[in-house]
Amino acid sequence: MDYGIDIWGNDNFFIGNKKVKINHKSSPSLVKITNEIREKGVRGPILLRFPHLIEKQIKLIYQNFENAKKEFDYQGGFNAVYPLKVNQYPNFLKNLVKIGQKYNYGLEAGSKAELMLAMTYNNENSPITVNGFKDKEMISLGFIAKEIGHDITLTIEGLSELKNIIKMSKDRFSVLPNIGLRIRLHSSGVGIWAKSGGINSKFGLTSTELIEAIGLLKKSDLIEKFSMIHFHIGSQISEIGPLKKALREAGNIYAQLKKMGAVGLNAINLGGGLAVEYSQHKDEIKRNYTLREYANDVTYLLKDISTRKDVKEPDIFIESGRYIAASHAVLIAPVLELFSQEYTEEKLKLKEKNPPLVQELYELYDTINSTYAQEYLHDSIDHMNSLLTLFDLGYIDLIDRSNTEVLVNLIIKKAIALLKDRDSKELLQIQDMIQERYLINFSIFQSLPDFWGIEQNFPVMPLDRLDEKPTRSASIWDITCDSDGEISYNREQPLFLHDLDVTKEEYFLGFFLVGAYQEVLGMRHNLFTHPSEATVFVDKDGYRIENILEAQSIIDIMEDLDYNTKEVEEILKKKIENSNFIDDKAKKHILEEINYFLNDNGYLKTIN
Repeated sequence: MDYGIDIWGNDNFFIGNKKVKINHKSSPSLVKITNEIREKGVRGPILLRFPHLIEKQIKLIYQNFENAKKEFDYQGGFNAVYPLKVNQYPNFLKNLVKIGQKYNYGLEAGSKAELMLAMTYNNENSPITVNGFKDKEMISLGFIAKEIGHDITLTIEGLSELKNIIKMSKDRFSVLPNIGLRIRLHSSGVGIWAKSGGINSKFGLTSTELIEAIGLLKKSDLIEKFSMIHFHIGSQISEIGPLKKALREAGNIYAQLKKMGAVGLNAINLGGGLAVEYSQHKDEIKRNYTLREYANDVTYLLKDISTRKDVKEPDIFIESGRYIAASHAVLIAPVLELFSQEYTEEKLKLKEKNPPLVQELYELYDTINSTYAQEYLHDSIDHMNSLLTLFDLGYIDLIDRSNTEVLVNLIIKKAIALLKDRDSKELLQIQDMIQERYLINFSIFQSLPDFWGIEQNFPVMPLDRLDEKPTRSASIWDITCDSDGEISYNREQPLFLHDLDVTKEEYFLGFFLVGAYQEVLGMRHNLFTHPSEATVFVDKDGYRIENILEAQSIIDIMEDLDYNTKEVEEILKKKIENSNFIDDKAKKHILEEINYFLNDNGYLKTIN
């Protein structure tokens, strides 16, 4: 089973020698890398970063737009900026900036903190764009960025921001940042992020406000600093049609503003939205276009409008952070427990004389074969329903009920193994009834918040044993004490995993395409924090692991939440010292244990 790797994998990973491998140079397996990191004492979930996948995505974007420009003889330029909101973690961002240098790849900031990061790390001469609502302090930071040499554009979300820029331009030094105007289109995207666009969207200027903004810029002699219009119709644009409609609208606004005297206007920023395919199933594919089609449509439409309106072809900017960041990170988490492992022959407590239906269940289990497997499945489920009714009426006892549950699960396991080469809706229904619960050492709220918040699915697969057909219909449970911390079995998009004995073997799951938004949106539910991480550089001779950073310790998490950690330590120490239940030797030992636990991370080591 390939777990749809040919759909979502983008040729980044492949299955070889029973394992998931990296499709780059020496092609190491993920399980080998994981085990090497664990040998260094790292436990719990591990986030692996692959810088070569960042470079691949940046290169693909620039190549496709350069090809489109050549095909349509497009005279405008092309550049991209990475929106910091997608992932600001340093081991990602620093690699991205380094990789992006040769492409002149820039950064986009949406807050004061993000603008500070952009001013610190952005490459010389690479553009910085600033979106989002701005107060006077944030506008001042934009001026400072220009004054220290950055190519920066402040994108205006409202007329009050423009008025503050105009006022500040008279009070500061001679160099001024470029000014962008975010336009509020009637066009919008599709899906759950569609409200980012449209006339009722949160951001942007209406046509009336655009006309007023042009008047203010002319009156203040800043019209030459107005260099860009910006729009955004939504993240994860799954269909190309809405984007083409928005481009026509934005292109005509650009041409009109040029004719109204916007002499410095030379760029259109499309915002983000270039989609990533997360689906593992062919009938659930969301994106209906390729990067080549995206680049060609953008370039052709802007060329066509510019030609018809007799204006200069604009420079094209995009901000597709999800497309750049999603694939670079893989979360690896070990299975801690299977919750049907109690259903073994050893757990049977058959009596000398059992209720007839229990005895029949045992005979079904003892004699089941491939010829009668499906029939025996039906019989065992009927027997179970009857026996549960008898228990409710008081005719059988708890031991009989336990034997019923064990035998039915054993029959179903045997039947599925015998029928594993048959695909049928009925088999899926049966597996839905007896889905296996895999307890995984991670927090969905911390590492996959978009699954919890907006039901965004992420590709999931085991790292090895991929030569064996998995037979267990799987639900995934995280280790939080919250019933929402579960990826339930979905009969329409089923996940099957292998049966295993966690006391004898390790079994790792990989969660893919988690590099965009998941880290920065992760919440500390139950005080589980960002997992341990490592950056993996793959070359022709092998790979090297750098920047291993263990998950925060419990004491550090408390400090982040503004607890006085010295107070915590002192109170615990005093309680140990004042205990009347233990002697001095035990007190010393317990104090050492407490200190160890406080300085270790909160993920589980093992539960066996």
